[in-house]
Amino acid sequence: MNPFEKQLGTQLQLRKSDSQWRERLLLQSKQSAELVVDDTKLINFSSNDYLGLASNLSTIESVHQQLDSLGVGSGASHLVSGHHQIHQSLEKEVAKFLKRDSAVTFSTGYMANLGILQSLAKKGELIIADKLNHASLIDGAKLSNANSVRYQHCDMSALEKRLISEAPQKWVVTDGVFSMDGDLAPLDKIAGMCKKYQANLIVDDAHGVGVVGEQGQGCAEFFNLDQNQLPVLMGTFGKAIGGFGAFVTGSRQLTDYLVQFARPYIYTTAMPAILAAANLHNLRLIKNDTSLMQRLKQNITKFKLLAEQAGLNLLASDTAIQPIVVGDSDKLVELNRQLIKAGYLVGAIRPPTVPVKTDRLRITLSAQHTEKQIKGLIEQLNSSIND
Repeated sequence: MNPFEKQLGTQLQLRKSDSQWRERLLLQSKQSAELVVDDTKLINFSSNDYLGLASNLSTIESVHQQLDSLGVGSGASHLVSGHHQIHQSLEKEVAKFLKRDSAVTFSTGYMANLGILQSLAKKGELIIADKLNHASLIDGAKLSNANSVRYQHCDMSALEKRLISEAPQKWVVTDGVFSMDGDLAPLDKIAGMCKKYQANLIVDDAHGVGVVGEQGQGCAEFFNLDQNQLPVLMGTFGKAIGGFGAFVTGSRQLTDYLVQFARPYIYTTAMPAILAAANLHNLRLIKNDTSLMQRLKQNITKFKLLAEQAGLNLLASDTAIQPIVVGDSDKLVELNRQLIKAGYLVGAIRPPTVPVKTDRLRITLSAQHTEKQIKGLIEQLNSSIND
Protein backbone atom coordinates (compact mmCIF):
# COMPACT_ATOMS: atom_id res chain seq x y z
CA MET A 1 0.00 0.00 0.00
CA ASN A 2 1.42 3.40 -0.93
CA PRO A 3 1.90 6.06 1.82
CA PHE A 4 -1.08 8.09 0.61
CA GLU A 5 -3.54 5.18 0.85
CA LYS A 6 -2.02 4.10 4.17
CA GLN A 7 -2.56 7.58 5.61
CA LEU A 8 -6.19 7.58 4.45
CA GLY A 9 -6.77 4.17 5.99
CA THR A 10 -5.28 5.25 9.33
CA GLN A 11 -7.49 8.32 9.53
CA LEU A 12 -10.60 6.33 8.58
CA GLN A 13 -9.87 3.70 11.21
CA LEU A 14 -9.47 6.40 13.85
CA ARG A 15 -12.85 7.81 12.87
CA LYS A 16 -14.43 4.37 13.38
CA SER A 17 -12.67 3.66 16.66
CA ASP A 18 -13.79 7.04 18.07
CA SER A 19 -17.45 6.21 17.28
CA GLN A 20 -17.53 9.13 14.85
CA TRP A 21 -18.02 7.20 11.62
CA ARG A 22 -20.64 8.83 9.40
CA GLU A 23 -22.86 7.04 6.92
CA ARG A 24 -25.13 8.48 4.25
CA LEU A 25 -28.79 7.53 4.40
CA LEU A 26 -30.28 6.33 1.14
CA LEU A 27 -33.38 8.46 0.69
CA GLN A 28 -36.01 6.98 -1.62
CA SER A 29 -38.77 9.58 -1.36
CA LYS A 30 -39.24 13.32 -1.59
CA GLN A 31 -38.44 15.47 1.44
CA SER A 32 -41.41 15.40 3.82
CA ALA A 33 -42.46 14.63 7.39
CA GLU A 34 -42.45 10.98 6.29
CA LEU A 35 -39.52 9.50 4.37
CA VAL A 36 -38.56 6.20 2.86
CA VAL A 37 -34.95 5.43 3.83
CA ASP A 38 -33.25 2.17 2.83
CA ASP A 39 -36.69 0.72 1.96
CA THR A 40 -38.02 1.65 5.42
CA LYS A 41 -40.73 4.22 6.14
CA LEU A 42 -39.63 6.68 8.85
CA ILE A 43 -41.19 9.73 10.47
CA ASN A 44 -38.73 12.52 9.78
CA PHE A 45 -37.57 14.61 12.75
CA SER A 46 -34.17 15.38 11.23
CA SER A 47 -34.87 17.88 8.43
CA ASN A 48 -34.45 21.66 8.29
CA ASP A 49 -37.55 21.89 6.08
CA TYR A 50 -39.35 23.65 8.94
CA LEU A 51 -42.48 24.68 7.04
CA GLY A 52 -42.79 21.61 4.82
CA LEU A 53 -42.33 23.68 1.68
CA ALA A 54 -39.81 21.32 0.07
CA SER A 55 -42.71 19.16 -1.08
CA ASN A 56 -45.39 21.84 -1.35
CA LEU A 57 -47.84 20.91 -4.13
CA SER A 58 -48.32 24.44 -5.49
CA THR A 59 -44.52 24.85 -5.72
CA ILE A 60 -44.15 21.58 -7.59
CA GLU A 61 -46.90 22.63 -10.00
CA SER A 62 -45.26 26.03 -10.50
CA VAL A 63 -41.93 24.35 -11.30
CA HIS A 64 -43.64 22.02 -13.77
CA GLN A 65 -45.14 24.99 -15.58
CA GLN A 66 -41.79 26.79 -15.88
CA LEU A 67 -39.52 23.84 -16.60
CA ASP A 68 -39.75 24.04 -20.40
CA SER A 69 -38.84 27.73 -20.46
CA LEU A 70 -36.14 27.65 -17.76
CA GLY A 71 -34.48 24.26 -18.27
CA VAL A 72 -32.48 22.52 -15.55
CA GLY A 73 -29.01 24.07 -15.67
CA SER A 74 -27.63 27.61 -15.54
CA GLY A 75 -24.64 26.94 -17.79
CA ALA A 76 -22.20 29.42 -16.28
CA SER A 77 -21.47 31.76 -13.39
CA HIS A 78 -23.59 34.82 -12.70
CA LEU A 79 -20.89 37.01 -14.26
CA VAL A 80 -20.69 35.07 -17.51
CA SER A 81 -24.11 33.97 -18.80
CA GLY A 82 -25.79 32.35 -15.81
CA HIS A 83 -27.64 35.30 -14.29
CA HIS A 84 -31.29 34.89 -15.32
CA GLN A 85 -34.03 37.46 -14.85
CA ILE A 86 -35.61 35.08 -12.31
CA HIS A 87 -32.48 35.50 -10.15
CA GLN A 88 -32.98 39.24 -10.34
CA SER A 89 -36.64 38.92 -9.32
CA LEU A 90 -35.68 36.64 -6.43
CA GLU A 91 -33.06 39.07 -5.15
CA LYS A 92 -35.52 41.96 -5.24
CA GLU A 93 -38.16 39.91 -3.42
CA VAL A 94 -35.70 38.83 -0.71
CA ALA A 95 -34.56 42.41 -0.10
CA LYS A 96 -38.16 43.65 0.06
CA PHE A 97 -39.25 40.85 2.42
CA LEU A 98 -36.37 41.47 4.81
CA LYS A 99 -36.64 45.28 4.55
CA ARG A 100 -33.12 45.66 3.18
CA ASP A 101 -31.82 47.76 0.31
CA SER A 102 -30.43 44.92 -1.75
CA ALA A 103 -29.73 41.18 -1.94
CA VAL A 104 -27.42 38.89 -3.91
CA THR A 105 -27.94 35.14 -4.31
CA PHE A 106 -25.29 32.45 -3.80
CA SER A 107 -25.33 28.81 -4.81
CA THR A 108 -25.08 27.60 -1.18
CA GLY A 109 -25.06 29.07 2.32
CA TYR A 110 -21.58 27.70 2.88
CA MET A 111 -20.31 29.60 -0.14
CA ALA A 112 -22.11 32.77 0.95
CA ASN A 113 -20.34 32.76 4.32
CA LEU A 114 -16.98 32.02 2.71
CA GLY A 115 -17.57 34.90 0.29
CA ILE A 116 -18.59 37.38 2.98
CA LEU A 117 -15.56 36.88 5.19
CA GLN A 118 -13.02 36.22 2.45
CA SER A 119 -13.87 39.49 0.69
CA LEU A 120 -14.73 41.85 3.57
CA ALA A 121 -12.20 41.09 6.31
CA LYS A 122 -8.73 42.37 5.40
CA LYS A 123 -5.21 41.81 6.66
CA GLY A 124 -4.69 43.50 10.03
CA GLU A 125 -8.42 43.59 10.78
CA LEU A 126 -10.10 41.44 13.44
CA ILE A 127 -12.89 38.85 13.19
CA ILE A 128 -14.58 38.19 16.54
CA ALA A 129 -16.69 35.04 16.37
CA ASP A 130 -19.04 33.16 18.67
CA LYS A 131 -17.45 29.86 19.70
CA LEU A 132 -20.42 27.82 18.42
CA ASN A 133 -20.68 29.42 14.99
CA HIS A 134 -21.44 27.25 11.97
CA ALA A 135 -18.48 25.59 10.25
CA SER A 136 -18.90 27.84 7.19
CA LEU A 137 -18.24 30.94 9.32
CA ILE A 138 -15.22 29.28 10.90
CA ASP A 139 -13.84 28.38 7.47
CA GLY A 140 -14.65 31.83 6.09
CA ALA A 141 -12.53 33.39 8.83
CA LYS A 142 -9.67 31.04 7.91
CA LEU A 143 -9.92 32.07 4.24
CA SER A 144 -9.69 35.76 5.05
CA ASN A 145 -6.39 37.50 5.76
CA ALA A 146 -7.76 38.98 8.98
CA ASN A 147 -6.85 37.95 12.50
CA SER A 148 -9.53 35.86 14.19
CA VAL A 149 -10.53 35.30 17.81
CA ARG A 150 -13.54 33.63 19.42
CA TYR A 151 -15.65 34.37 22.47
CA GLN A 152 -17.61 32.03 24.74
CA HIS A 153 -21.05 31.22 23.37
CA CYS A 154 -23.41 34.20 23.73
CA ASP A 155 -21.22 35.61 26.54
CA MET A 156 -21.49 39.40 26.27
CA SER A 157 -18.75 40.03 28.82
CA ALA A 158 -16.35 37.86 26.82
CA LEU A 159 -17.38 39.60 23.60
CA GLU A 160 -16.75 43.03 25.08
CA LYS A 161 -13.25 42.02 26.12
CA ARG A 162 -12.53 41.02 22.53
CA LEU A 163 -13.96 44.27 21.20
CA ILE A 164 -11.45 46.32 23.18
CA SER A 165 -8.94 46.14 20.35
CA GLU A 166 -6.87 48.57 18.31
CA ALA A 167 -7.64 46.77 15.05
CA PRO A 168 -8.53 49.25 12.28
CA GLN A 169 -11.71 47.30 11.47
CA LYS A 170 -13.59 44.81 13.64
CA TRP A 171 -16.16 42.23 12.47
CA VAL A 172 -18.43 40.52 14.98
CA VAL A 173 -19.70 37.28 13.42
CA THR A 174 -22.47 35.10 14.81
CA ASP A 175 -25.26 32.72 13.93
CA GLY A 176 -28.73 34.16 14.50
CA VAL A 177 -30.19 30.79 15.48
CA PHE A 178 -27.50 28.28 16.43
CA SER A 179 -28.00 25.17 14.37
CA MET A 180 -26.97 22.60 16.99
CA ASP A 181 -28.40 24.26 20.12
CA GLY A 182 -31.48 26.01 18.75
CA ASP A 183 -30.95 29.14 20.84
CA LEU A 184 -30.85 32.71 19.56
CA ALA A 185 -27.86 35.01 19.76
CA PRO A 186 -28.74 38.14 21.81
CA LEU A 187 -28.45 40.30 18.71
CA ASP A 188 -29.85 43.42 20.33
CA LYS A 189 -27.04 43.39 22.89
CA ILE A 190 -24.43 42.45 20.30
CA ALA A 191 -25.57 45.26 18.00
CA GLY A 192 -25.31 47.70 20.91
CA MET A 193 -21.74 46.61 21.61
CA CYS A 194 -20.86 46.89 17.95
CA LYS A 195 -22.07 50.47 17.95
CA LYS A 196 -20.14 51.25 21.15
CA TYR A 197 -16.88 49.81 19.83
CA GLN A 198 -17.36 50.75 16.15
CA ALA A 199 -17.51 47.16 14.92
CA ASN A 200 -19.52 45.68 12.04
CA LEU A 201 -22.07 42.93 12.69
CA ILE A 202 -22.37 39.89 10.39
CA VAL A 203 -25.22 37.44 11.06
CA ASP A 204 -25.88 34.02 9.55
CA ASP A 205 -29.67 33.70 9.89
CA ALA A 206 -30.01 30.44 7.96
CA HIS A 207 -32.24 28.90 10.65
CA GLY A 208 -34.17 32.09 11.40
CA VAL A 209 -35.46 33.44 8.09
CA GLY A 210 -38.97 32.14 7.44
CA VAL A 211 -39.71 31.02 11.02
CA VAL A 212 -38.47 33.62 13.53
CA GLY A 213 -40.36 36.87 14.11
CA GLU A 214 -44.05 37.62 13.70
CA GLN A 215 -43.77 37.78 9.90
CA GLY A 216 -41.00 35.20 9.56
CA GLN A 217 -38.43 37.86 8.68
CA GLY A 218 -35.91 36.27 11.00
CA CYS A 219 -33.78 37.42 13.89
CA ALA A 220 -33.50 40.99 12.63
CA GLU A 221 -37.28 41.31 12.94
CA PHE A 222 -37.33 39.51 16.30
CA PHE A 223 -34.78 41.93 17.77
CA ASN A 224 -36.04 44.93 15.76
CA LEU A 225 -32.68 45.61 14.12
CA ASP A 226 -32.43 47.74 10.99
CA GLN A 227 -29.80 47.65 8.26
CA ASN A 228 -27.55 50.16 10.04
CA GLN A 229 -27.48 48.03 13.17
CA LEU A 230 -27.08 44.77 11.25
CA PRO A 231 -25.27 45.64 8.01
CA VAL A 232 -24.51 42.11 6.75
CA LEU A 233 -27.28 39.50 6.92
CA MET A 234 -27.06 36.06 5.32
CA GLY A 235 -29.89 33.57 4.93
CA THR A 236 -30.64 30.40 3.01
CA PHE A 237 -33.39 29.09 0.76
CA GLY A 238 -32.75 25.46 1.70
CA LYS A 239 -34.29 25.42 5.17
CA ALA A 240 -37.60 27.12 6.03
CA ILE A 241 -38.04 28.34 2.45
CA GLY A 242 -37.84 24.74 1.26
CA GLY A 243 -35.66 25.30 -1.81
CA PHE A 244 -31.92 25.58 -2.43
CA GLY A 245 -29.22 28.23 -2.32
CA ALA A 246 -28.57 31.32 -0.22
CA PHE A 247 -28.46 35.09 -0.17
CA VAL A 248 -26.69 38.03 1.44
CA THR A 249 -28.58 41.26 2.11
CA GLY A 250 -27.59 44.79 3.02
CA SER A 251 -26.82 48.02 1.26
CA ARG A 252 -26.51 48.26 -2.51
CA GLN A 253 -22.80 48.94 -2.05
CA LEU A 254 -22.43 45.72 -0.04
CA THR A 255 -24.05 43.50 -2.68
CA ASP A 256 -22.19 45.25 -5.50
CA TYR A 257 -18.97 44.67 -3.58
CA LEU A 258 -19.69 40.96 -3.13
CA VAL A 259 -20.44 40.57 -6.85
CA GLN A 260 -17.06 42.15 -7.63
CA PHE A 261 -14.87 40.57 -4.95
CA ALA A 262 -16.45 37.45 -3.38
CA ARG A 263 -14.57 34.58 -5.01
CA PRO A 264 -17.18 31.88 -4.17
CA TYR A 265 -19.69 34.02 -6.09
CA ILE A 266 -17.50 34.92 -9.03
CA TYR A 267 -15.99 31.52 -9.75
CA THR A 268 -18.90 29.10 -9.52
CA THR A 269 -21.87 28.15 -11.64
CA ALA A 270 -25.04 30.04 -10.80
CA MET A 271 -28.00 28.46 -9.03
CA PRO A 272 -30.21 26.98 -11.79
CA ALA A 273 -33.01 29.36 -12.73
CA ILE A 274 -35.64 26.67 -12.12
CA LEU A 275 -34.51 26.48 -8.48
CA ALA A 276 -34.58 30.26 -8.22
CA ALA A 277 -38.18 30.09 -9.45
CA ALA A 278 -39.05 27.54 -6.76
CA ASN A 279 -37.37 29.72 -4.11
CA LEU A 280 -39.33 32.75 -5.30
CA HIS A 281 -42.63 30.87 -5.20
CA ASN A 282 -42.04 29.65 -1.63
CA LEU A 283 -40.81 33.02 -0.42
CA ARG A 284 -44.04 34.59 -1.62
CA LEU A 285 -46.04 31.89 0.16
CA ILE A 286 -44.31 32.75 3.44
CA LYS A 287 -44.74 36.47 2.84
CA ASN A 288 -48.47 36.23 2.12
CA ASP A 289 -49.54 33.57 4.62
CA THR A 290 -48.15 33.00 8.12
CA SER A 291 -50.38 30.00 8.84
CA LEU A 292 -47.58 27.45 8.32
CA MET A 293 -45.32 29.39 10.65
CA GLN A 294 -48.07 29.47 13.28
CA ARG A 295 -48.56 25.72 12.92
CA LEU A 296 -44.83 25.19 13.43
CA LYS A 297 -44.90 27.32 16.59
CA GLN A 298 -47.82 25.27 17.90
CA ASN A 299 -45.86 22.07 17.27
CA ILE A 300 -42.82 23.48 19.08
CA THR A 301 -44.96 24.38 22.11
CA LYS A 302 -46.63 20.97 22.04
CA PHE A 303 -43.33 19.10 21.81
CA LYS A 304 -41.73 21.06 24.65
CA LEU A 305 -44.74 20.54 26.93
CA LEU A 306 -44.86 16.80 26.29
CA ALA A 307 -41.08 16.51 26.70
CA GLU A 308 -41.26 18.29 30.04
CA GLN A 309 -44.07 16.01 31.19
CA ALA A 310 -41.96 13.00 30.16
CA GLY A 311 -38.94 14.31 32.07
CA LEU A 312 -36.78 14.70 28.99
CA ASN A 313 -33.87 17.09 29.46
CA LEU A 314 -34.02 19.52 26.53
CA LEU A 315 -31.61 22.37 25.91
CA ALA A 316 -33.09 25.85 26.27
CA SER A 317 -34.58 26.48 22.83
CA ASP A 318 -37.81 28.02 21.58
CA THR A 319 -37.06 27.25 17.94
CA ALA A 320 -37.73 24.21 15.78
CA ILE A 321 -34.34 22.82 16.82
CA GLN A 322 -34.79 20.82 20.04
CA PRO A 323 -31.60 19.02 21.16
CA ILE A 324 -31.21 16.39 23.88
CA VAL A 325 -27.59 16.08 25.01
CA VAL A 326 -26.49 12.48 25.53
CA GLY A 327 -22.78 13.12 26.01
CA ASP A 328 -21.46 9.75 24.85
CA SER A 329 -20.97 8.72 21.22
CA ASP A 330 -21.59 5.00 21.72
CA LYS A 331 -24.77 5.65 23.70
CA LEU A 332 -25.96 8.13 21.09
CA VAL A 333 -25.44 5.65 18.25
CA GLU A 334 -27.43 3.03 20.15
CA LEU A 335 -30.26 5.49 20.88
CA ASN A 336 -30.36 6.44 17.22
CA ARG A 337 -30.52 2.77 16.23
CA GLN A 338 -33.48 2.22 18.56
CA LEU A 339 -35.31 5.26 17.20
CA ILE A 340 -34.86 4.12 13.60
CA LYS A 341 -36.06 0.63 14.51
CA ALA A 342 -39.16 2.23 16.03
CA GLY A 343 -39.75 4.26 12.87
CA TYR A 344 -38.29 7.69 13.76
CA LEU A 345 -35.44 9.51 12.02
CA VAL A 346 -33.67 11.97 14.34
CA GLY A 347 -30.33 13.70 13.85
CA ALA A 348 -27.53 12.03 15.81
CA ILE A 349 -24.83 14.70 16.14
CA ARG A 350 -21.32 13.84 17.33
CA PRO A 351 -17.97 15.64 17.57
CA PRO A 352 -16.41 17.42 15.77
CA THR A 353 -19.75 18.96 14.72
CA VAL A 354 -20.44 19.65 18.40
CA PRO A 355 -17.97 19.93 21.30
CA VAL A 356 -16.61 16.73 22.85
CA LYS A 357 -18.96 15.15 25.42
CA THR A 358 -21.98 17.02 24.07
CA ASP A 359 -23.09 14.34 21.58
CA ARG A 360 -26.80 14.86 21.06
CA LEU A 361 -30.06 13.95 19.46
CA ARG A 362 -30.98 16.94 17.30
CA ILE A 363 -34.75 16.87 16.94
CA THR A 364 -36.19 19.25 14.37
CA LEU A 365 -39.88 20.03 14.11
CA SER A 366 -41.94 20.89 11.07
CA ALA A 367 -45.34 22.43 10.39
CA GLN A 368 -46.13 19.09 8.70
CA HIS A 369 -45.85 17.03 11.88
CA THR A 370 -49.10 15.79 13.38
CA GLU A 371 -49.87 15.64 17.09
CA LYS A 372 -49.84 11.84 16.84
CA GLN A 373 -46.33 11.85 15.35
CA ILE A 374 -45.03 14.20 18.05
CA LYS A 375 -46.60 12.15 20.86
CA GLY A 376 -45.19 8.96 19.34
CA LEU A 377 -41.67 10.39 19.26
CA ILE A 378 -41.90 11.58 22.87
CA GLU A 379 -43.05 8.12 24.00
CA GLN A 380 -40.22 6.44 22.11
CA LEU A 381 -37.62 8.90 23.45
CA ASN A 382 -38.85 8.34 26.96
CA SER A 383 -38.64 4.57 26.50
CA SER A 384 -35.21 4.56 24.82
CA ILE A 385 -33.48 7.12 27.05
CA ASN A 386 -34.81 5.77 30.33
CA ASP A 387 -34.54 2.08 29.41
